[in-house]
Amino acid sequence: MNWYISKTMRTILILMLLLASGCSFLSKDENEEAKNWTVERLYAEAKKAMESGYYNKAVEYYEYLETRYPFGVIGRQSLLDLAYVYYKTEKYDEAISACDRYIRLYPQNPAIDYAYYLKGLVNFERGKGLADRFLSIDDSQRDPGAALQAFQVFKELGEKFPDSVYMDDVQQRMVYLRNMLAQYEINVAKYYMRRGAFVAAANRARYVVENYTRTASVPEALVIMAKSYKILEMGDLYDDAVRVLRMNYPEHAGIKELEITEVK
Repeated sequence: MNWYISKTMRTILILMLLLASGCSFLSKDENEEAKNWTVERLYAEAKKAMESGYYNKAVEYYEYLETRYPFGVIGRQSLLDLAYVYYKTEKYDEAISACDRYIRLYPQNPAIDYAYYLKGLVNFERGKGLADRFLSIDDSQRDPGAALQAFQVFKELGEKFPDSVYMDDVQQRMVYLRNMLAQYEINVAKYYMRRGAFVAAANRARYVVENYTRTASVPEALVIMAKSYKILEMGDLYDDAVRVLRMNYPEHAGIKELEITEVK
């Protein structure tokens, strides 16, 4: 059974790699034919491929369209569509570059909020490799760089376009990102605790308390701060951390743990 699962997994991985590869989906004849299409026909074929889920084919049409007709109404919309199909084919660098070009070239366009939203989505998803589709990996264990970028883009979107139709989704994603980033800092603080780097652990935990208020990681950060300050013999800071913990999270299990330590 394990051998069968392993073989099946390899087959799925190979198929996904092939789908994600950059091989051309247009034949030589199709490429030659596309050269004679009007801009309207080329855009219609690109949009049809995109809406049908043939994203690699759509990428080729849109790239060709952008090369031949970079400006005008169709060129402007094509750039935004190209960013989307790059995103769907996991060409994240290209997707962000296309979003940035759109933001730079058309800052007053009514669809500009979508460009910010899509850029945020790209960063939200990037960093999740192929293996993550089959393995349960806690997002807080990943490098937080892309998550931080996503949060900043979503924040900028909210500040510039507070009435955007995307704000409900953006706000939910920002809550998720705040919790994930806070938990990442907790993971790092715990690592420092295990290594005996108590100053670094306390600083990481304090960063959570100061920057990620109202997240589930705050009480755990206060416990780490208290433990670190206790070991470092910083009594006043220890008392402050415990006081805040008891006042705001009176039922937290870490309080009892600290009380046992105090007795000892």
